[in-house]
Amino acid sequence: MNETDVFVLADRALDGVVQQIGDGHWDMQMPESFAGRDGNLRTLREVIGYHAYDDAWVPDMLAGRTMDAAGKDKFDGDLLGDDPKAAFASIVNRACSAAAQLYDLESTVHCSFGEYAAREYFWQINGFRGLRAWDIANVIGIDPALPDDLVQGLWDELSPNADEWRKFGVFPAAVAVPDDAPLLDRLLGITGRDPQ
Repeated sequence: MNETDVFVLADRALDGVVQQIGDGHWDMQMPESFAGRDGNLRTLREVIGYHAYDDAWVPDMLAGRTMDAAGKDKFDGDLLGDDPKAAFASIVNRACSAAAQLYDLESTVHCSFGEYAAREYFWQINGFRGLRAWDIANVIGIDPALPDDLVQGLWDELSPNADEWRKFGVFPAAVAVPDDAPLLDRLLGITGRDPQ
């Protein structure tokens, strides 16, 4: 399984969780672990809105466009509209289609914070989507299980780098999990999540 396959699995898993958000959940305040870089707490709609924004950029990023070339303001504003589930699903479909059409994982992606090979770009965004699917599912009280192939793909991408990324603040302190625990539990543990 390559990075584009993991991306599609992670993005579809996140969309699967979004599609289960109840009408009364959108305005709920999320836990501190979902706070923005500014430290402000977010509502569930704001969290999903950020994921929509991040996902909306994927086709341009994979096409090698800079944000300036694509238009920095292209995705500003409310991307979720009156039907947030449908809007999010549409954005995910476009992102997954773009990923499925990428054949050169060494092509350059121009992020706002630097240039990376597409493979590295996927490493950054795959875990964000897959783990957020688990996080959000837990908050809204639905089954947080992730597909086995997604768990394996995320493990393969994240486990070699988890300790290094932890030093940069990407992950909180690891949670101790038995070596013989299910792979999902071990994945959660190395990324600072308590499987229990």
